[in-house]
Amino acid sequence: MSLRTRDLAGAAFALLFLQPFRLLLTDWWTNPEAGHGLLLGPLAIWLAWKAGLAPDRAPARTLGSLLMIGAVLLRFASGLAAELFTMRLSMIGALAGLVVFHAGPRQLIRWWLPASLLTLSIPFPVLLTNALALPLQFTASEIGASLLRMRHVPVALSGNIIDLPGHRLFVTEACSGLRSLTALFSLGVLVGGMWLASPLGRLLILGLTIPIAIGINAVRVFLTGFLVYFVDPSLGDGFMHLTEGWLMFVVAFGLLGAIAWGVGRIEQRMRGPDAV
Repeated sequence: MSLRTRDLAGAAFALLFLQPFRLLLTDWWTNPEAGHGLLLGPLAIWLAWKAGLAPDRAPARTLGSLLMIGAVLLRFASGLAAELFTMRLSMIGALAGLVVFHAGPRQLIRWWLPASLLTLSIPFPVLLTNALALPLQFTASEIGASLLRMRHVPVALSGNIIDLPGHRLFVTEACSGLRSLTALFSLGVLVGGMWLASPLGRLLILGLTIPIAIGINAVRVFLTGFLVYFVDPSLGDGFMHLTEGWLMFVVAFGLLGAIAWGVGRIEQRMRGPDAV
């Protein structure tokens, strides 16, 4: 491809995808549900640079062109419908098309981990997050209320509302586990891609992110109710409540890392002592 053609292609890409890229950066910075993108975006670029170029890469002009055409059509369709999630996915599709066009599908496979992280940095659509948040709120509320009853705390549960003597706890979206589930799932992809070799082990780690996120947030609900009932009702809000959330996420990440380490040890034993 001539230098002039490359310049035109780069200008066309910037013109088509500047708006979704700018809006994505804004969401990363301002939306708490998308804040993990500030880590995943730069990390994906670094991992792609670290992986380098595939030695057996070969340009696939036709396939790359088809991918880019599909991405452009999706970009225009999502623009007409004002649907940000699909618009941002079209940007990822166009990047994949450029990689395939210049270096072939083997290069895209070599960059599967950074490509996955970059895709996960895109916030879910509002309809999907709303559909996921409510069941997670109810599940965290039920488990948290059960744990409180085990500690002989009188509670009355109604949906995502836990009534304590003299105080009422609302299990909101921030406490539902959705935010930590999104971040943990991304970390599961990262840990599995970097530490584990088998697809089965990686799938196991991803599958365990769901019960870990639900369980950790249920414990957070329990701790909040316990502190409110036995210590001080003011501990259910403000700095202490936020600190609980961060501590619970650190615990969840530690559990995920410990499980990944254990799965990695099993993989190493299955491969034998001579495996590299």
